Amino acid sequence: MQALVSFGLAGGLDPALRPGEIVIPAAVSAGGERFDADWALTAALGGPTHDLMLAADAVLATAASKAAAYRSSSARAVDMESGAVARVAVRAGLPWAVLRVICDPAERDLPPAALAALSASGAIAGWRIARSVLANPAQIPALIRLATDAAHARRTLRAITVPSVTRA
Repeated sequence: MQALVSFGLAGGLDPALRPGEIVIPAAVSAGGERFDADWALTAALGGPTHDLMLAADAVLATAASKAAAYRSSSARAVDMESGAVARVAVRAGLPWAVLRVICDPAERDLPPAALAALSASGAIAGWRIARSVLANPAQIPALIRLATDAAHARRTLRAITVPSVTRA
């Protein structure tokens, strides 16, 4: 069976979600549209853990922006990729689902270095992190906490085994 699965890390919008927690939404909200995930594929991943994932156009870097998104969307988590995966899958007539792991919880702001870290190609640019930390050393504890949470989330993601799914 051909299918698309959006997997990786996500930000928490619901304050109850903790780093390392798996989220499998029943649907994705992207650009004002709702895309329902494939039921069988979602069930094979472990079943939906919640109703809605928000696909944002930009990083929600502050606790205030996450809280506002939670109130306005009712989505429990956010990423920037699942909306595109859903759209492509729907256009191609493919089943799709989302499996994400919470990296940054709702109540935490992302440190400036985390936002500066990515290059235009999406790679982590260590020199950008160093420059940000040198300009603002007070962010080091938040950066260490984020790195710890990200490592925990990646370990959780790596430990997931996905069963094969067949369709009649």
